Amino acid sequence: MKSKMDQLLEKENGHLHFLYKYNGPESYLEQILSYIEDGLAAGDYVIIIENDRLFPKIHKEMSTRFTAEQMELVHYVNSFDFYWSSGSYHPPSIAEYFSKTIQPYLESNITFRAWAHVEWASMKEPLHLIEDLEKIVDEAVCQLAFPLVCAYEGERMPEYLRKTLMETHPYLLIEDDFIVSEEYQPTKLVK
Repeated sequence: MKSKMDQLLEKENGHLHFLYKYNGPESYLEQILSYIEDGLAAGDYVIIIENDRLFPKIHKEMSTRFTAEQMELVHYVNSFDFYWSSGSYHPPSIAEYFSKTIQPYLESNITFRAWAHVEWASMKEPLHLIEDLEKIVDEAVCQLAFPLVCAYEGERMPEYLRKTLMETHPYLLIEDDFIVSEEYQPTKLVK
């Protein structure tokens, strides 16, 4: 039986860019493990962009649920290295880092899905940069047809950011269900 994610994948031809607004580490852990499990069941590689504090907990739980062969299909990317590869949160550099990360999968025609945990030390950061990155990412997801979940902590999300994220993600992940974002505004980037 296909998961809801895989049913939606078929219906939408791969353009699955989700916003997951989580509240609390327990629900976050269950959701990411479920996403990994669905990906492995579908035969996909799973790219996890996660912080180095939380990934060991995820890895420990994965080791109790998945075989060694399945674990090899999960690719961990340290979120600090990912988001700050240029020394600051710079959307073009982040997009370039992501392109390099997924290039081997594209070249080998290997299916994959990704999960990106987005965190900020403070919500005083220039939040317009998140909007810039999410527009770039949405375009990439649309062009390359792969599923991506962007996870943000709900309690630390100011209204401006919430609105921006609703406009840049066509789908919302709420508990174990996926719904269409009525606020989504597709953006075509000028090349």
